[in-house]
Amino acid sequence: MSSSPAADNPADETIDAFHRGAFHLVQPKGRGHRAGMDAMLLAALVVGEGPLSVADLGAGAGAAGLAVAARLPAAEVTLVERSAAMLDYARKTLALVDNAAFAPRIRLVAADVMLSGKARRDAGLFEDVFDHVVMNPPFNDGRDRLTPDALKAEAHAMDEDVFERWIRTAGAIMKPGGQLSLIARPESVAEIIAACGRRFGGIEITLLHPRAGENATRLLLTAIKGSKARLCFRAPLIMHGPEGHAFLPEVDDLNNGRTGYARLARRAK
Repeated sequence: MSSSPAADNPADETIDAFHRGAFHLVQPKGRGHRAGMDAMLLAALVVGEGPLSVADLGAGAGAAGLAVAARLPAAEVTLVERSAAMLDYARKTLALVDNAAFAPRIRLVAADVMLSGKARRDAGLFEDVFDHVVMNPPFNDGRDRLTPDALKAEAHAMDEDVFERWIRTAGAIMKPGGQLSLIARPESVAEIIAACGRRFGGIEITLLHPRAGENATRLLLTAIKGSKARLCFRAPLIMHGPEGHAFLPEVDDLNNGRTGYARLARRAK
């Protein structure tokens, strides 16, 4: 990822290149949530050919959704975000000339992922619409000491039942047989599996480790709506070799949009 000041407001924003310049993102400078590797790995979980409808829940400025649209030329992406400030960054992002090739395939929905029932539908999130739903839910325990940056705190601080409510929304707006994909901290695995409940099966979990022998810092999870297949822990992904900070080839390919991280071929659907 490379960065440069936005021409109209260099003190408050940057324009950042992702996927080696395949797309660009307008982001807040020095405040709020700034997208990075988590969003790129999340986007890599969406794999498929032909038309796909994808919802990016809690999309922020749109990093994961744009990464999907830039890599998959037939994907239609909906960015769902409740923060008016982050939606404004997403609008600026879609207006960039560098994103013109795929911007028409992306739409914005101003909605709180926590909504349910009629309130969710009134916000524009309807049942059984999407083939894929991706999410990077807030990961800090609400009881922890929060950052004084209100915009960042809104993106990072989770309510007690955040996974239950986010995954409930994903299950509602997704087509039967659709795929849920998320990235989270490993310590949340129990809550995530519980939230999947009977809505999703065929859960696949990959732990992401900074280096061999070091504890995992993230987990990648995919699941299929209505599947009865059993849970599977996949081989871990190791980010770096023993020396330096360069990504190992497999992770670098995922991070830069050269490949996707496909689910395992499994008999039971």
